[in-house]
Amino acid sequence: MADKVLKIHPTDNVLVALTDLKSGEKITYNNNTITLANDIPAKHKFVEQAMQVNEEVRMYGLLVGKIVEPVPAGGALHTGNLKHKTEGYSIRSNRFEWKAPNIDKWKTKTFEGYHRPDGQVGTANYWIVVPLVFCENRNVHVIRQAFEEELGFGKSNSYQNFVRELVSLYKNGNTKAIDELSVTEGSNKSKSKIFENLDGIKFLTHEGGCGGTRQDSEALCALLAGYINNPNVAGATVLSLGCQNAQPDILRNKLAAINTAFAKPLIMLEQQKEGTENELLAQAIKKTFLALIEVNKAQRKPAPLSKLTIGLECGGSDGFSGISANPAIGHTSDLIAALGGKTILSEFPELCGVEQELINRTKDEETAARFTKLMRAYSNAAESVGSGFDMNPSPGNIKDGLITDAMKSAGAAKKGGTSPIADVLDYTEYATKPGLNLLCTPGNDVESTTAMTGSGANVILFTTGLGTPTGNPITPVIKLSSNTKLAKKMPDIIDIDCGAIISGEKTIEEKGEEILDFVIEVASGRIKPKAVLLNQDDFIPWKRGVSL
Repeated sequence: MADKVLKIHPTDNVLVALTDLKSGEKITYNNNTITLANDIPAKHKFVEQAMQVNEEVRMYGLLVGKIVEPVPAGGALHTGNLKHKTEGYSIRSNRFEWKAPNIDKWKTKTFEGYHRPDGQVGTANYWIVVPLVFCENRNVHVIRQAFEEELGFGKSNSYQNFVRELVSLYKNGNTKAIDELSVTEGSNKSKSKIFENLDGIKFLTHEGGCGGTRQDSEALCALLAGYINNPNVAGATVLSLGCQNAQPDILRNKLAAINTAFAKPLIMLEQQKEGTENELLAQAIKKTFLALIEVNKAQRKPAPLSKLTIGLECGGSDGFSGISANPAIGHTSDLIAALGGKTILSEFPELCGVEQELINRTKDEETAARFTKLMRAYSNAAESVGSGFDMNPSPGNIKDGLITDAMKSAGAAKKGGTSPIADVLDYTEYATKPGLNLLCTPGNDVESTTAMTGSGANVILFTTGLGTPTGNPITPVIKLSSNTKLAKKMPDIIDIDCGAIISGEKTIEEKGEEILDFVIEVASGRIKPKAVLLNQDDFIPWKRGVSL
């Protein structure tokens, strides 16, 4: 029988309920019997001993809050009696030592990927069409309509058929039957693909490129450069109006800064030079089609696992995320680091309270100083507009047991495993150093996944406790549930269930190894994650304002 409660770290003074517990129930933990003062829903926390105002609450061995109303022994923690509080952080300690996991099982393993001229290897083969300014979004949509269905990438989805049936019932005067009508799953259809070695053409529209600050346009061009340079991209068509802040030369300069060996086909067209909209679109479609003929010649070939760059993300987190799915992909991250690959941990607002631990894991003083500078600047920016990292937890987080940002962050940071931090990157900087990289992004799921792909991630591991339908246009996103209930409730978006860790059937290490094996299958194109199958192509550039 599985345990009912868990103490995450020996120094913690709270227990996590692994199942629903009732008021008055007696819980024995480490020879100490606690009578519960409240109902404790699964995922929530309760104190071992009575706690008074201003006493500190610790989880994961870290300070995660302070008591603001007395709590009896066995009492539940909630927003009424617990508030956010964290430790300060300062200089780097030199005492960090890492014991790398055993990687014998994977040393000779490979994945089947697309080898690029610069040495990067893609896990997919996409062409992208992007505008430099929102004025070109409509033209991008026109190209999309022209290409997708004719090239076999578009699908007539089951909801179109559903609406067709609704219209038919309405026209026949049979509106009473509408409530009984249901969507028939699995009826999505598409034409056969013209270009067999191309995974698709992706169209990345946005609301930037002009207006705002010049820094906004610079950042947008840097992000788009990262997408074009990403190994999952074979080439790109870029549409410019001509008069906007985000100029083609800025994009070219950003590409050159990322990669001096850039050699992919790049089509850049400017509407105010081409003349009529018809001429612009005809040129864009013709040039792109000819380029597709060439990039379709690429084929998957074996590549070492060191060519993987794994993004580490969580969204819709719950009270189990930090003890199941997050540490599981943290172990996967450690395996990748030991194999010479790269991983990316982002979401800086969700590293609040674990700064000192991360600082101590950096490879040198310069890297530590950069992390400290970025964290303080981000925190100060949030406070300057009357917000703060303490406001990060969403209503869903709180409802499912994540009471303070420090509590949420302590669990979120587990995605980064235990390996040394090789580099600290500001937003839009490209990951080049093997090992764990910290990337400055918001906690917002889509802004964060968008950024990680722009920094070179060719696979993303995305944990969720509540269910988050997020994907990316060019990087396959693997969705992992923190609990089995979610995996059964939303099987259409969940790829891997980490609930076996909660039930005690699997260890964190065992699940982390399973995840790596799954990553290899996805990277080789043998498995398509649910986010890819559902065309969850989320893309939101960060304008560098305050976003938590």
